Amino acid sequence: MPQTTATLTSCVKPVEELRSVEISFEDHEFYAGQKLVASITHDDDLTQPWIVMVNGEEIHRANTFKRCHSYITWHYQRGTLPIQEQETPVVTTGNEIMVQIADECEKYGFEILNDGIYNQDQKLGEVGCTNSRWWVIPATSVHQQKIPCDSAFDAVWVLSMVELTQPSCKELLDKPFDELTPQEWERLREYQPVVERELIAA
Repeated sequence: MPQTTATLTSCVKPVEELRSVEISFEDHEFYAGQKLVASITHDDDLTQPWIVMVNGEEIHRANTFKRCHSYITWHYQRGTLPIQEQETPVVTTGNEIMVQIADECEKYGFEILNDGIYNQDQKLGEVGCTNSRWWVIPATSVHQQKIPCDSAFDAVWVLSMVELTQPSCKELLDKPFDELTPQEWERLREYQPVVERELIAA
């Protein structure tokens, strides 16, 4: 009898431990090895703002990030989580993706740094490609959610429009504090108003 138990145990394939990758404060992706399993994002819902996404579709909502995390872990371990479409390996396409993004940024004179795309020291946002789907996150986006795009051209074009419509520091000072993005807070922190001196006739 002990032999049978040992045989059954050895046939059970151990479930690979999930790894969480923080994309932004409100966006996380969960991987088993190098394979994307699910993601968690956030919206404006007052009661259940945290969302579990698989293949770009909502499969679960909760009132806390932790509950979404537990939902993904529980269903993944039991094999009941919807199967995420196979992610294109970074090894074969990562360079091609970066070349496309760099080519489009060059047209606008934008600079690519580790944490995003910049124009004259101002962060415009981030561009990427997951599962052959292009996306963009403008720095001015309140919830920092990925916006689907058709190509690198479209994604960088969206950032060029963000740059053109980006509010000035004076406009940001009139904006409610709770609506400011982390990037806007950083801009205000570095902002030094120009003090205009009036000429007084003697």
